[in-house]
Amino acid sequence: MHHNLFRLVFLAVFSGIIPQVQAQNQTIQDDFEGNGTIQGWSGDDCQAQPAYSNPFPGGINSSSKVLRYHDTGGQYANIRFDIQTQYNLAQFHTFRFKIYVPSAGITGNQPNQVSLKLQNGTVERPWETQSEIIKPIVLNQWQELSFNFQQDNWINLDPSSVPPTQRADFSRVLIQVNGENNTSQVLAYIDDFAYDGTIPIDPEFSQLVWEDEFSSDGAVDAGKWFHQTKLPAGGSWFNGELQHYTNRLANSFQSNGVLKITAKRENFTDQGHTKAFTSARLNSKFAFTYGRIEFRAKIPAGAGTWPALWTLGKNINEQGAYWQTQGFGNTGWPACGEIDVMEHWGVNPNFVQSATHTPSSFGSTINKGGRILASALSDFHVYSLDWYVDRLVFKIDNTVHYVYKPAEKNASTWPFDADQYLVMNVAIEPSISPAFNQAAMEIDYVRIYQGAPTSVSTLKEKGPVVFYPNPANSQIRFELDESLKGSCRVELFRPDGIRIKPLKQKINGKLLELEGLESIPKGVYYGILIQENERRHFRFIRD
Repeated sequence: MHHNLFRLVFLAVFSGIIPQVQAQNQTIQDDFEGNGTIQGWSGDDCQAQPAYSNPFPGGINSSSKVLRYHDTGGQYANIRFDIQTQYNLAQFHTFRFKIYVPSAGITGNQPNQVSLKLQNGTVERPWETQSEIIKPIVLNQWQELSFNFQQDNWINLDPSSVPPTQRADFSRVLIQVNGENNTSQVLAYIDDFAYDGTIPIDPEFSQLVWEDEFSSDGAVDAGKWFHQTKLPAGGSWFNGELQHYTNRLANSFQSNGVLKITAKRENFTDQGHTKAFTSARLNSKFAFTYGRIEFRAKIPAGAGTWPALWTLGKNINEQGAYWQTQGFGNTGWPACGEIDVMEHWGVNPNFVQSATHTPSSFGSTINKGGRILASALSDFHVYSLDWYVDRLVFKIDNTVHYVYKPAEKNASTWPFDADQYLVMNVAIEPSISPAFNQAAMEIDYVRIYQGAPTSVSTLKEKGPVVFYPNPANSQIRFELDESLKGSCRVELFRPDGIRIKPLKQKINGKLLELEGLESIPKGVYYGILIQENERRHFRFIRD
């Protein structure tokens, strides 16, 4: 879209929890004896029965349990499972399993074969993303097959797709025996499914750390939002936009649980310039690294309108931006990074887009994706971003429409390892319709979630921590009661759950002093005050 400091809302009460630790890797395998990591085998026009007694033990497979595959005549029958992330085929290419197909379980004259297909299971039409390897099979015996997407002959359903090893969106595996587009029946048994690599297990962003439900009436909450009104050098906003941004209620206000950002046709003079349109541009006074952003919003109508829900690096040097006014503006655009969670152009009313802007691609960026959304103007939808350490996942109503995951991460492709803040605005393009008078983007809520907590049962949970200051710059002091005098320590975690290096700490009477905060990046941190088998949880802002 481009181009008092914090008020953090503590919405969760910790009870025997600490932040989730750094994401782990997981194998993808299933022996159907109860030792597998695959959840949710299912069938499409086909029956999938895991943990089925092996009717043909012997040869290379004497296992007691297998998966029973039964195509009862479905035209596109297959069995499948999904994973929560994506396969890294550039590094690990091969899937393996054992299969037994009894001749007595086959009808028709289809070729004796089995195919393994990969798809993006998060999109509306996953089969359109398919890549497939087909292997011949021998009847009436167990055999082990491998499907190597680097060396074997693979088939892309979309001929324009890049080779599978260059893809980063595969999250579904399908197995199909004797082809598709037929009504023949097949009975088969599958065992010892395995992938030769591992997949990362993502942190679960379920801890609500900041929000605005817009439950008041009148002006926006000044503790959470800043009106960005200062014109850039030259007196015009970027991209030739025609509006003045104001802090007036006429352009932004809360009513009946909804924030309305209203663009209006009206002559308005400010900062020595008269413009024919007004609107509002809000910056959040909360910035963070990694997590999930949710905007529930309804998009305004009007050819030439340009509403957006997005983020900018807290370090942007844009004159008049909130964090620049607070002394953080040391980096230009696009080196600061920009993430467009939702942007919409009134000239294309049924299309909604997400994009990223970095030094490697900005302005007319190639890093973008969108979808047709026929009810964008008439209904509220949830526009969300899952921001991981390695990728950005964009969704509408929890359906993925774009993933940004550069193969090489550096300052040019990935400035998204530092704090970003939220921006909400409605701009007016030079192509604005002469019939346009006014329109409002309505936002029902904005929510930010970060790393999920996980249980720790070895420590006894105590009451709240009394500490100050918060936000803190170089030092925090904790007030100790008698039960916590003596041997104490503080452990700190980033929002994604990664433990940070220990900082200097000492006890001074009834105070525990934590020093050296200036050595860690600014942002939000989780902490635990621990003494023997007792713990107390807190969160603070390093400012």
